[in-house]
Amino acid sequence: MREKTPNHATRTIADPVAAVAYLKEIYDANTAHLRAAFARFSAGRAPEQRVRAFYPFVRITTEDITALDKRLSYGFVSGPGTYETTVTRPDLFGNYYVEQLRRLAQNHHVAFDVGVSEEPIPIHFAFEEGVYLEGDLDQSHLRVLRNAFDVPDLASMDDGIVNGTHPESADGPNPLALFTAPRVDYSLHRLRHYTATSPQHFQNFVLFTNYQFYIDEFIALGRELMRATDDATLREYRSQYTAFVEPGDVIHWNDNLGARAAEGTPVKRLPQMPAYHLVRPDGAGITMVNIGIGPSNAKTITDHIAVLRPHAWLMLGHCAGLRNSQRLGDYVLAHGYVREDHVLDADLPLWVPVPPLAEVQVALERAVADVTQLDDYELKRVMRTGTVVTVDNRNWELRDHREPVQRMSQSRAIALDMESATIAANGFRFRVPYGTLLCVSDKPLHGELKLPGMADHFYRERVDQHLKIGVKAMELLRGSGLDRLHSRKLRSFAEVAFQ
Repeated sequence: MREKTPNHATRTIADPVAAVAYLKEIYDANTAHLRAAFARFSAGRAPEQRVRAFYPFVRITTEDITALDKRLSYGFVSGPGTYETTVTRPDLFGNYYVEQLRRLAQNHHVAFDVGVSEEPIPIHFAFEEGVYLEGDLDQSHLRVLRNAFDVPDLASMDDGIVNGTHPESADGPNPLALFTAPRVDYSLHRLRHYTATSPQHFQNFVLFTNYQFYIDEFIALGRELMRATDDATLREYRSQYTAFVEPGDVIHWNDNLGARAAEGTPVKRLPQMPAYHLVRPDGAGITMVNIGIGPSNAKTITDHIAVLRPHAWLMLGHCAGLRNSQRLGDYVLAHGYVREDHVLDADLPLWVPVPPLAEVQVALERAVADVTQLDDYELKRVMRTGTVVTVDNRNWELRDHREPVQRMSQSRAIALDMESATIAANGFRFRVPYGTLLCVSDKPLHGELKLPGMADHFYRERVDQHLKIGVKAMELLRGSGLDRLHSRKLRSFAEVAFQ
């Protein structure tokens, strides 16, 4: 049986909403074509030739870049020419695409060419559960799958655009977005695997932590916010969040908005990096992920969450205090990083600085002040701003101390951990506003080691307050306005237009 690929002519569309609607029409038709062909294939009806379908694309051509508002950080192209990107999952990214195209239309007065690209859709990515596609196939089908359909190709998924290594084209179109459609699809499937929640539940403000204690507090907070209350002020605050979502896509609905039974089935075993979501209708709620310990996990999860284009991510976790003046439970607001995690060395060279972002720093400091009810000199007693060292060796203390301690002193470091610089550096790389607020849980240079009894006491005293500070900081950032939050510090010379 010969398979007929869906045919959609390229259209020039001025209205961003209509352009995204046509992108969705193309995407839906092409993925439906692949799913139908795969159903026949798995039932034993092999196609006569390779079944193919292709991602939609959106393209602009402009010669006008002279009247741009110089305060903008995105929503414009860097020079005259043609710019294009492939697109996936308009059901998930529809509002995002409309906003990006709206800004382009406003800044460049252009219409959009929308059509079918030459980038094939891998059969796995035509299914939301595509990573498990082979599970229902016998060996004979598995042997010929690659002949019948396109499968994921790593050559179309690299981060050349993000890393600034993608060559500019003198003839063909230049990138319009940081990620190609296959790269986005790959990360969407990885997110489901690592976090056990669907990408649709992820919110635009993301907290990372390296301890389950913080997650326990976030779960308690999320469930509490879903409970009905007679207090009018509290009900108004709680009602901004419509649901709390846990691994397995278990949805607890907000009783303040009408009683509804919980949905979903809890997972039997937590995934590698479980995620929890305080959901707002506009997507501006708060997601929290337990990334565990180490820079590898920190890079892995931020590599994938980045395709969702969050508005900010913050690290909340524990650290080793390096100064004698610090006490257990003190806070560390990072304004610089010594990057000894090494996982990003090939993507973001060590000579690239990772600067503090004023909007994030101010929000974090204000959140600490609001939650602790301290200010000015008293605030400095419990929080210190300085450089954080991130290492990839948890047992660095077992080496000869002289050399690492000398380097830490030369860097003026005040704390050490295993994740913060990775998360900040990947935020810089992916143009996602980032920040770090740590809590001192041990002081190895001063004989205060992290031992079970000391740790238990520390956790009881500080985790709840630290989490409240993180949530408060995210709410402050949400209220500050996106144009202020998305800093020009994160944009390169020939930057893509999409945020």
